[in-house]
Amino acid sequence: MTPLIQAINLVKHFPVPGGVVHAVDGVSFDIAQGETVGLVGESGCGKTTLGKAILGLQPLTEGRIALAGRRLNGLAPRAMQMVFQDPFASLNPRLRIDAIVREGRPDADVPALLRQVGLAPEMAERYPHEFSGGQRQRIAIARALAVEPQILICDEPTSALDVSVQAQILNLLLDLQQRLGLAFLFITHNIAAVEFLAHEVAVMYLGRIVEQGAAEEVLGGPRHPYTQALLAAAPQLTGDRGERLLVPGDPPSPAHPPRGCHFHPRCPRAAARCHAAYPDATVISATHWVRCYFA
Repeated sequence: MTPLIQAINLVKHFPVPGGVVHAVDGVSFDIAQGETVGLVGESGCGKTTLGKAILGLQPLTEGRIALAGRRLNGLAPRAMQMVFQDPFASLNPRLRIDAIVREGRPDADVPALLRQVGLAPEMAERYPHEFSGGQRQRIAIARALAVEPQILICDEPTSALDVSVQAQILNLLLDLQQRLGLAFLFITHNIAAVEFLAHEVAVMYLGRIVEQGAAEEVLGGPRHPYTQALLAAAPQLTGDRGERLLVPGDPPSPAHPPRGCHFHPRCPRAAARCHAAYPDATVISATHWVRCYFA
């Protein structure tokens, strides 16, 4: 079966004085209909740039994207929509909610869409500033649903919300996925959210995927030291995961990535070969691979 989304060797470089920022550096993955890929990593690793590139909001330097087997050029079709991190900044403060939800589809059934995201239809006559952060994110989701998308790219959609509200939005997304068959690319640094929502996990470091696989394999048996460090820093919701490594320092500049494995300056296991060449993918199982010499 053809995946809903195929991202093949995506590259996005930004020229800057004195060099080039390698924001996305050869990323490939698939997303199946009705499933969620959780894209995790530290701030600045390229996650948001990747999401925008898939939607055509950032033109690719190299690579290609296909939707249901059909190659995309330029802006993505309406079947692909984005839910942004800051729900207030993503809503026009001068428009009533009715107009905001209709932005992509003037004939949208606004009352039905508001009910679908847990809001009362009469709220359509209000303005964004009259709502809480969680309600504004529900409005943003309703606007995305108005065009009947197949996939939502969710860029840190809960990070600006209180913890209790985060759980409500995650439950809403899961419910929408089950009822509508939506696929998600869920971009986050929140491991707990990934545990709850994702079928597959891709771990990004300095523009590249360093580990990818089924969520239960990556989260339950991580093989890359960076993945292990991310898990060690996250609240444990599913019991003991065993020993995890902590790593010092900040990621190197994406304008000047280190030679060899990009993680070796922070890695407690780094050896001479880690400094010399970037590791090839090591296959752990049919649904799990990692780029590490010690996998």
